[in-house]
Amino acid sequence: MNAQVIALDRLLDERRVWKGQALVSPTGAQPTEHAALDAALPGGGWPEGALSEILLSAPGLGELRLLWPTLVRLSSAGERLALIAPPYLPYAPAWQAAGIDLQRLEIIRAQEKDALWAAEQCLRSGSCGAVLCWPNQASDRALRRLQVAAETGQTLGFAYRPASAAHNPSPAALRLHLESPDQVRVLKCRGGLAPARAIGL
Repeated sequence: MNAQVIALDRLLDERRVWKGQALVSPTGAQPTEHAALDAALPGGGWPEGALSEILLSAPGLGELRLLWPTLVRLSSAGERLALIAPPYLPYAPAWQAAGIDLQRLEIIRAQEKDALWAAEQCLRSGSCGAVLCWPNQASDRALRRLQVAAETGQTLGFAYRPASAAHNPSPAALRLHLESPDQVRVLKCRGGLAPARAIGL
């Protein structure tokens, strides 16, 4: 028994055995303000300084309503909100009725290839509280750049993508599938295990 312990210590000292890594806990989170979702996510909300993907079965499922509590809190704190190439013109009265300060809202129009660049720059700058983008075609490399930019700028990044993208791997810290206006499924969450069941909002 002693010989085995000594042999293992020697292997570890010589770095011939991979010890793995401790589970990394999230550095922080912003509450989503949806109690069941917050309870299911590591850290209790949107991962800070990270990209979160929201996958949609179809547009118009309440994808903005999912973020409105967070956006209201950020705009009330004086943070800038950047919408990069939204697929539809945002309806200002609805945003205002939700409680979002329109003075803090920036809408950037861009073609697909320029939209990813614009989102990256907004995330990296650290001048925004949250950046929302809608990339239809985004490679793993492009998403990785957005993730790194969010970490660099310590900004909340949100990418709305079609549900078909769920089959592809993603560097995003959090991936949600909005299945209906009242139900979301966690596909991936850094720092913890994704719940097996969908979550009611």
